[in-house]
Amino acid sequence: MNKPSKPRIAIHKFTSCDGCQLAFLNMGEEFLQLAEQVDIIHFAEAGKVDSEAEVDIAFVEGSVSTPSEIERIHRIRQNSKYLITIGACATSGGIQALRNGVGSSADWVSAIYASPEYIQTLQSSRAISKQVNVDFELWGCPVNSRQVIQAIRDRLSGVRPSITADSVCLECKRKGNVCVLVAQGKPCMGPVTRTGCGALCPSFGRDCYGCYGPSEQVNATALARRFEGLGLMPEQVARRFLFIHSAADAFSDAGKK
Repeated sequence: MNKPSKPRIAIHKFTSCDGCQLAFLNMGEEFLQLAEQVDIIHFAEAGKVDSEAEVDIAFVEGSVSTPSEIERIHRIRQNSKYLITIGACATSGGIQALRNGVGSSADWVSAIYASPEYIQTLQSSRAISKQVNVDFELWGCPVNSRQVIQAIRDRLSGVRPSITADSVCLECKRKGNVCVLVAQGKPCMGPVTRTGCGALCPSFGRDCYGCYGPSEQVNATALARRFEGLGLMPEQVARRFLFIHSAADAFSDAGKK
């Protein structure tokens, strides 16, 4: 009898730093175990390249910020049964989305590059979901191996992946952390940021800067007023929201307001 074929997986990169792809390699031994359960068809970081392959699950890192990437993401969507975006760039546009509100891209491209005629770029950096249908999103900058493993296991079990979307504040309470916003007066983004990092920064006495994006039921206006009460000027408050996830609706609206 023929053995049933393994699920086929691809990991694609768009405009990004590659940090979220490292969540796979950082699995260590678990990555080797994963390779026994699935066929990794395309993963340039690990040496396998077949970007046009048809797969069961496609992971996509990075935002769409060039004309060629628009064409490529549509081909990937067509060749994938299930598409999961990973990381801030893929889910909201990432750091590069800071350019979205600064006027013509031609102006800053000319100011940066000696030969701007060779630079092919879009006016804005956009999340993958703005171009194609996305089945599931893993937020974070970067995502962690635990998230990736859980998403794959859920899919292999035939269920929709799930992830906690409550705030970093709740994670701090679960860990018994002293609130840096209340006790130290630091402008912590924890009240409006989804957990996933394990409240890493507050655990070391630092304020959260929102790398996992907006949590559920964001009350950004109230937090902005709290930051002003700490002595931050309006432009400083705006920078807290218009940073890693500047194009995420909840943070974008708060920053502009």
